[in-house]
Amino acid sequence: MKRRQFLTSSLAAPVLAAGAAQQSGTDKKRDYYVLRRYQLQNGPQHKLTEGFLAEALVPGLNRLGISPVGVFNVSIGPESPTFYVLIPSTSAEDLVSADFRLEQDAEYMKTAAAFFTAPDKQPAYVRVESSLMLSFEGWPKLTVPSVTAQRGKRMFELRTYESPSDQDHRRKVEMFNSGEFAAFEKAGFWQVFFGDTLIGPRMPNLTYMLAFEDMAERDRMWTAFGASQEWKKLSGSPRYNFEEIVSSITNVILTPASCSQI
Repeated sequence: MKRRQFLTSSLAAPVLAAGAAQQSGTDKKRDYYVLRRYQLQNGPQHKLTEGFLAEALVPGLNRLGISPVGVFNVSIGPESPTFYVLIPSTSAEDLVSADFRLEQDAEYMKTAAAFFTAPDKQPAYVRVESSLMLSFEGWPKLTVPSVTAQRGKRMFELRTYESPSDQDHRRKVEMFNSGEFAAFEKAGFWQVFFGDTLIGPRMPNLTYMLAFEDMAERDRMWTAFGASQEWKKLSGSPRYNFEEIVSSITNVILTPASCSQI
């Protein structure tokens, strides 16, 4: 077996197994997500990587039938400058094999040449980190905010919850499916995606993304969320507060790049 075929099949195995357990029917099919984080240094790396994402990666993925692709800058977070790229698909295999298939795309390879051939003294980025996720059963599809089509004003919050054990992680996912979506909706958030990490660092964990118009709206919405009956009922339930089921929370505030389709 060729090395690339082996890598594709071995990486896809856990997500394909998860996919086999999904309910049949197009309307019930759950999304998979790849979330990439391009860690940069101040200087030319930002322009080079932004050009690669806008001119090569997003159009190349679209030609593979993968869309919408989200590209975001970190506005508030522990590491900046950083780009986050969100890549959705209903097929785990399509996501796992995307980079290999892009290498067969002459237009992609030509446009990405400067990014790929950056010298070691002036690299295109510091590091790239990726996670592969399966959407929550209660929020199976990525939802693009309605204002995106008009390139309207929007910001995003990306939150990752780490749990101390698999049991606690499963309880936290269940908590979302049991009422947190309703609490977010009542508070006014635009809910973009909710993903259970299948492959990635610092597992077990989950990641989700909310959107809003600006930071003032965000603060108002979080206050409303905390005061909602839905949240009070969940957070007060012995099923979810018998111990600390979330051990660490990481959140970053993002703004969409000009090439973002989310």
